[in-house]
Amino acid sequence: MRNALRETLCKSITQTKSASQSGPSVISRKEQMAAFGSVFMPEMAMAQFDGNAWGPSAIVPANSISLHPGAHVLHYASTCFEGLKAFRHEDGTIAIFRMDKNIARMLQSSELLSLPKFEPALLSQMIVDAVRHFAADVPTPPGSMYIRPTHIGTEPAIGKAATPTLTSMLYVLLSPVGDYFAGGSRALRLLLEDNARCAPHMGMIKSGGNYASALQPTMQAKAKHQADQVLFCPHGDVQETGAANFLLIDGNEIITKALDASFLHGVTRDSILTLARDLGMTVSERDLTVDELLERAAKPGTEAALSGTAAVLAPVGTLIHRGTEFKVGSGEPGPTTARLRQALNDIQWGKAEDKHGWLTKI
Repeated sequence: MRNALRETLCKSITQTKSASQSGPSVISRKEQMAAFGSVFMPEMAMAQFDGNAWGPSAIVPANSISLHPGAHVLHYASTCFEGLKAFRHEDGTIAIFRMDKNIARMLQSSELLSLPKFEPALLSQMIVDAVRHFAADVPTPPGSMYIRPTHIGTEPAIGKAATPTLTSMLYVLLSPVGDYFAGGSRALRLLLEDNARCAPHMGMIKSGGNYASALQPTMQAKAKHQADQVLFCPHGDVQETGAANFLLIDGNEIITKALDASFLHGVTRDSILTLARDLGMTVSERDLTVDELLERAAKPGTEAALSGTAAVLAPVGTLIHRGTEFKVGSGEPGPTTARLRQALNDIQWGKAEDKHGWLTKI
């Protein structure tokens, strides 16, 4: 089974590389990106909470989940997840990037969703066990093994809309992925919308419901404005897109919204800001209005980017506001975005010193 899956992944990556070499007529960018997260390893780590205690974790078939149709998660969205990566280094070792930070955020999400508490050591061991189990399948750079820890409420109780689930399940899925930018780095188009991505008190929870609430506005933006994403700016306050944090780069300064409960506290965001400080850049975590954003975007040399686990940093070239398009600087991918992305990649890939202790070697 593992050999068949490896062949599927290799075929997907080979097609993507062929597209990069032969041009868009072979395979479109949309088709390239569809492969991300669509190939899974056949087994996963899983542990269950029975209402009193957590049982031991085990490696089980990935299709072994059995839920009652009245499970709390299916009706009241008691679910949260994380996204992180494991990387293969040149010496053959495997390193997981910022696992502790992702586990801490998942504990926070679980608490805010009133899901049963778990010890960080439990999830840490599950992640390590799953990656070790499939260590031979971790791709070489620029590929990686995407890791998706998930926590769901399992109690069959459709009368508990205002009551937490008593039972739950933790599981860790693995998905080998290729180069996010195999088709080239293209500057994205963002539609600025005077609306929130989700309820303000839910923003820092990594929950499926928040992504679902952003889906319809994003689809409408794509259809009407040929936008790639929506940049949510409630009452003119620049926040985030449906799946990434937003960064504005003006010369030697990075401007991004200060952390609060209204938006996701991205691990990649934190990593990029840390590296920017290391490089001598000024990091300003503060409120950013739409008016200031558009004013700064008009300056030559200004850049903007979206940060997230999948792409690290994706360049933004166009902002669409009230029917008018505004270029960010030249409208093309900029050198500072590329420099910061490469600096983070070099640490992840073991090509630069891990000064901040972000890598967990297994």
